Amino acid sequence: MNDEGIRQQIEVLKIEHRDLDASILALQERVVPDQLQIARLKRRKLALKDRIMALEDQLVPDIIA
Repeated sequence: MNDEGIRQQIEVLKIEHRDLDASILALQERVVPDQLQIARLKRRKLALKDRIMALEDQLVPDIIA
């Protein structure tokens, strides 16, 4: 995958990450929040963040210091 493809994928993942954040906040504001669903969404959000970071690392060249 080239740099532009990686950047596009990062943007898609960032949008999904923000959407999950909004979903989590909405679930937490309920009178009786679904803690299991919130935990699942948080795990998915963390996995997305890890994937975003891995893709961003691919864009940065290895520099031996």
